[in-house]
Amino acid sequence: MIRLSGSNGITLAADEAGTRGDPAVVFLHGGGQTRHSWGRAIEALAARGFHALTVDLRGHGDSDWSPDGKYSIDTLAADVRTIAASLPSPPALVGASLGGLASLVAVGESPMQVARALVLVDITPRIERAGGLEIRDFMTGNPKGFASIDEAADAVARYLPHRPRPRDTSGLAKNLRLRENGRYYWHWDPAMMTSQGDESAIADHHARLENAARHTPCPTLLIRGGRSRVVSMEGVAELRRLIPHSEFVNIEQADHMVAGDANDAFNAPLIDFLERTR
Repeated sequence: MIRLSGSNGITLAADEAGTRGDPAVVFLHGGGQTRHSWGRAIEALAARGFHALTVDLRGHGDSDWSPDGKYSIDTLAADVRTIAASLPSPPALVGASLGGLASLVAVGESPMQVARALVLVDITPRIERAGGLEIRDFMTGNPKGFASIDEAADAVARYLPHRPRPRDTSGLAKNLRLRENGRYYWHWDPAMMTSQGDESAIADHHARLENAARHTPCPTLLIRGGRSRVVSMEGVAELRRLIPHSEFVNIEQADHMVAGDANDAFNAPLIDFLERTR
């Protein structure tokens, strides 16, 4: 793990693979996730000569929490710009859900070049309300934590019934922290759910996100989960009107968390796009 600077003195946790100085690719996960949600993507990119970094958003994983409890889209976008500016040249940004919204605003609202390419993973300016509420319900569903990691795994299995429940739950432990009361809690700041940073609240900023998309100059790829209830085909069509030079891939077997649902199917079009825009 390394530490990166975010905005306003925040430090962010990240993992990296590849050689520093090679074309950078920065991965930014969705709300309630961590930098561990990308499967084998960074190793695959490192093998092709990229410097890949997976970052914990502020308030998530091993990154700092906002001291004022604020997680607005402006704050998250400022973190993205700060990370990008710290690299030798503009990186490619790969943002899933909340990380994608932060990346879109960072790129589309900046007068300077922030990224050489943008990949949005199951997120568009149009967020389907039912899917957004499902995310919120899951993130607020266990305020008293879990008695064990297995109990947390059961909660995930109910939320993601299309995924086989893993027999080995050790990977899930990266998203949990054991507190002094002996219970496990998701390792993100609960204050996020009362700020502008949670994904269902961002839906209210549709006009702003449309404008950011309209002013996104760099090569852009949208990767949608074919089973997604967050991004509809109407949302895809809207994004493609807003960013006429954008490309689109539908991963039929995946839901909203595309990289976790179908990692090989996600990595293939991602790598192809990044190779062409390096």
